[in-house]
Amino acid sequence: MVCRELQRDKEEAAVLGAVRRPLVAPMASQDTTLGTSHPFYDVARHGILQVAGDDHSGRRVITFSCCRLPPSHELDHQRLLGYLKYTLDQYVENDYTIVYFHYGLSSQNKPSLAWLQSAYKEFDRRYKKNLKALYVVHPTNFIKVLWNIFKPLISHKFGKKVTYFNYLSELREHLKYEQLIIPPEVLRYDEKLQNLHQGQPLSASKTPPPRPPLPTQQFGVSLQYLKDKNQGELIPPVLRFTVTYLQEKGLRTEGLFRRSASIQTVRAIRRLYNQGKPVNFDSYGDIHVPAVILKTFLRELPQPLLTFEAYEQILGITSVESSLRVTRCRQILQSLPEHNYAVLSYLMGFLHMVSRESIYNKMNSSNLACVFGLNLIWPSQGASSLSALVPLNLFTELLIEYYEKVFSPRGAPG
Repeated sequence: MVCRELQRDKEEAAVLGAVRRPLVAPMASQDTTLGTSHPFYDVARHGILQVAGDDHSGRRVITFSCCRLPPSHELDHQRLLGYLKYTLDQYVENDYTIVYFHYGLSSQNKPSLAWLQSAYKEFDRRYKKNLKALYVVHPTNFIKVLWNIFKPLISHKFGKKVTYFNYLSELREHLKYEQLIIPPEVLRYDEKLQNLHQGQPLSASKTPPPRPPLPTQQFGVSLQYLKDKNQGELIPPVLRFTVTYLQEKGLRTEGLFRRSASIQTVRAIRRLYNQGKPVNFDSYGDIHVPAVILKTFLRELPQPLLTFEAYEQILGITSVESSLRVTRCRQILQSLPEHNYAVLSYLMGFLHMVSRESIYNKMNSSNLACVFGLNLIWPSQGASSLSALVPLNLFTELLIEYYEKVFSPRGAPG
C-alpha cells in the first residue's frame, strides 16, 4: 500500500516536471550570523528550520523545509532530532505555529518510519500543548499514508491542530506571508501546481496597491504619521491605552504576552482603532487580548521600533564583554530617532514593571525578551534567522532588566 502511494507521488512529480535540487546540502547562506560554535552547526547550517515572525494571532511561526534536508547518509537524524528540540525549547513556553513545507522529501533524504515514530514520542506534552497550529503545505499521498500509520499515536486534540494547504496562497489568511522564508524550489513547485491544476500562473494574482491610510489609522502606519494625527503626542494611542489597561489589570496575570488571541477578535479591534472608534477591553473578558493587540501594533509598524539601521549593531551584542553590554546598549540607542527612543523608553519601562511582578506572572526579563525581541527589530529584507534570535533576545533582555541604566537621560554617563 505504502509503495503504491509513493509511486503515485513519484508519477505526479514527473508530470509536473518538478525541479529537484542537487543532492548537495545547501549552506544557509542567508544566515550570516551562524557560526561554527553553534551547538548544532552541522544541522543548522542547512537552513531546514527558520523563524518567520508571527501569525495573525500573535504566535511565533517556525518553518520546516523538507527540500533543505540533505541525503540521509549526510545527516545524522538523531542530531536532527536534537536540533529540533533545541530550537523548539526556545518557544514551547509560548503559543507557537509550525509551517511544514513537504515538497522536496524524497527516498534519498527521507527519515525512516522508526525515526519518525521515536521523534513523535520525544516531543512530549510540553511541546504539543502550546503548538496551536501545524500547517502542512503541498501534502502528498505519502502524508496521508503516514497519517494513517501514526493515527493510533496521535490524540484527537492534536489532530485538530493540523491543516493541509495545497497552495502557498492559502497561508495568507493565517499569517504574514511576506515574512515566510520559502525556499525557491517550493515557490517554483507551487507555481507548477497552479499551472497544472488551475491553468493560472502564480504571477497572475497580483496584490492590489495599498490604499492611503485613514486619518484615524492606528495600525500599519509610521510613528510620525501617528504623531501628526494626534496633536504631536509622542506615544501612539494604541500603545498608551493597552499599556495603561495592562498596568491596571494584567501585571499579575500568569503567562502575560505568552498566549494568543482569536484572529477574528484581533481583526475586529484593529478595525475599531483604525476607524477611530473606542475599544472597551473589558467587554472581551480576556486579558490576553490587549496583550496581543500591543504586540500586533509593534509588529505592523512599517519600520521596526529599533529601526532597520540598528539591526547589524544589535546582532553584535553577543561579542561584547558582559560587563560592557549595558553601555553598548546605550550607545546603540543614541543613534535612534528621538521619537523612536521616546516610544521605546515608554514600552521598556512598562515591561520592566511586568518583570518585577514575575513571581506572579512568571514573565521575567528573559521570558519577555523572547516574546518581544522580534517585535522590536527585524531586517529590512526577509525575516530574522534562527541564529539571530540569541543576540536579538539578549539585547531586548538587557533593555528590560537594566531599564534605569540604559534609559537614563541621554548624554548621562552609563
